[in-house]
Amino acid sequence: MKRIISSLLIATALIGSAIQPAAARDHHHHDNTGRAIAGGLAAGVVGGLIGGAIVNSGPRYVDGPRYYDAGPPPPRCWYEDRDVRNRYDGGYHTETVRVCD
Repeated sequence: MKRIISSLLIATALIGSAIQPAAARDHHHHDNTGRAIAGGLAAGVVGGLIGGAIVNSGPRYVDGPRYYDAGPPPPRCWYEDRDVRNRYDGGYHTETVRVCD
């Protein structure tokens, strides 16, 4: 009886030691949840915000006028169908004509 129990304990220890390294080899310290990617992304966003704030914090010197004179607005135009006199037979035909104010 003593031999059977000791052989079962040895077999259990051998099987357990054979199974454990496979599970430990696959798991390591990585959990594959994307935490490293999310951390890198957050660090990049924060770094970009800080860098943009530093770049835009200096004094601004503008030469020339501080306004933009756009001039008069362009005329409002649209297309209409109009009857136009024919040159050849004296009749009329319809053409699409651009009309502006």
